[in-house]
Amino acid sequence: MDDENNYQTRRTFAIISHPDAGKTTLTEKLLLFGGAIHLAGDVKAKGNRRRAHSDWMKIEQARGISVTTSVMTFEYENVTFNLLDTPGHEDFSDDTYRTLTAVDSAVMVIDAAKGIEAQTRKLFEVCRLRDVPITTFVNKMDRETRDPFELLDEVNEVLALDTTPMTWPVGMGKQFKGCYDLVRDQMILFEGTSKRGGIPDILPCQGVDDPKLGDALGAELHAKLKEDIEMVKGLCPPFDLESYNEGHLSPVYFGSALKDFGVKDLLDGLKEFAPVPRSQETESREVKPDEDKVSGFVFKVQANMDPKHRDRVAFMRICSGTFKRGMKLLNTASSKTLTISNPIFFFSQGRELADDAVAGDIIGIPNHGTIRVGDTLSEGESIMFTGIPDFAPEILRRVRLGDPLKAKHLQRALESLAEEGVTQVFRPMLGSDWIVGVVGTLQLDVLKDRLKYEYNLEVDFENTQYITARWVSAHGDKANDNLKKFIDSNRASLGEDRDKTPVYLARNAWDLDRAQSDYKEIKFSEVRERGR
Repeated sequence: MDDENNYQTRRTFAIISHPDAGKTTLTEKLLLFGGAIHLAGDVKAKGNRRRAHSDWMKIEQARGISVTTSVMTFEYENVTFNLLDTPGHEDFSDDTYRTLTAVDSAVMVIDAAKGIEAQTRKLFEVCRLRDVPITTFVNKMDRETRDPFELLDEVNEVLALDTTPMTWPVGMGKQFKGCYDLVRDQMILFEGTSKRGGIPDILPCQGVDDPKLGDALGAELHAKLKEDIEMVKGLCPPFDLESYNEGHLSPVYFGSALKDFGVKDLLDGLKEFAPVPRSQETESREVKPDEDKVSGFVFKVQANMDPKHRDRVAFMRICSGTFKRGMKLLNTASSKTLTISNPIFFFSQGRELADDAVAGDIIGIPNHGTIRVGDTLSEGESIMFTGIPDFAPEILRRVRLGDPLKAKHLQRALESLAEEGVTQVFRPMLGSDWIVGVVGTLQLDVLKDRLKYEYNLEVDFENTQYITARWVSAHGDKANDNLKKFIDSNRASLGEDRDKTPVYLARNAWDLDRAQSDYKEIKFSEVRERGR
């Protein structure tokens, strides 16, 4: 880290995409350019080389997907980048949503042949809720693709987002020649880029009419490029930094992450245009990054990143001040003061001791269950950062333990995984079986895999009579009496979550509607903010 600890040198961003758009490959290549790794996880590599540095779980390595958020810090041209690689699969959207509360901007990766896909749209809407600036990377231009103008039109229409191309592709697939840099008026040549470590040949030009372009591209492609550039300048708005920061306009880069092409242009663009750490909202006020006092919030807890040590690490986004190792910080949720003795910076599983950190940085805090998702840590001020949610599960399953003698071990394991946000865990008020709630079925596979490999527990999941869950609460003068009356009358349909908060377990939509109609003084919540 730099000596001045200047938060304005930080760029904290996430990468969002539909599965298979090339997100993990792009992550690898950004790390490669930042010098954080020396060998990219090329899909043709063998053994350990093939494993993406951001995918460290056994199930991630086996299936080739990201199922948990990874944090990677690297430096590039005197700027410190904090890259949060989010799960692309929709079954892990709850983890992605919480991660997006911790970033200042995002890179949206689009498959050039497929355009906007379902999960891309969902993740974009999450970014829009928080006005997160979006940079677009159109990937896989070395394959057969859709027309670039068609892709831009789709972004405009489907996402209601203006686009400004910063580079423009010449050809596609086997005829892909590279991209014209609209900012610097130069041709970035594709041929041989990956063999030179992602550093392309640059052809300086005196504008798009320069005859040198004709010599390099051929008359037909040169004519097409001139026509395209004229259309771009006529149809697309010029890049406006304010509009980008407000989340209304996206700069667009074209390339091929697998072939290293366009990645450096994207990284240069993030360095120049991506916002520095922004202000964050709390229940009582706005916290600015240049404030003297340290504050931050926990958006993720991860257990067993190093199974040999049974570690438990809280991921905290620094929101203000200059953090120093050994500081005492107040956990406002528990009202306890903690000494942060061994904070760490991340590179996937790799880590190093964090002596200091500033706004925008992500630090890991090893702990033994004293820090939870949604907690706010501050240098004494009792504040609570907002917007870190739990979502009502869409799938509920009963847990059957292979060895009944390990029941207490199962309880500890499930509660630990619930703290990470891997699953919701409910204990019915009547009955002894645990019920887990997830957003998608793939989460069940991950849960079963982790219980086996990290906790030595063999489990199966069985169907329940429940389809969803709602947190229940009551307000007003008779809140306690009304809630007690509701609980006493509905114990067969109630459980408790890890915080002993009552949860209504609905058998079907009619059952939920009836309960809401019969008990108007009770609030049934689909979303609960962590830290409350």
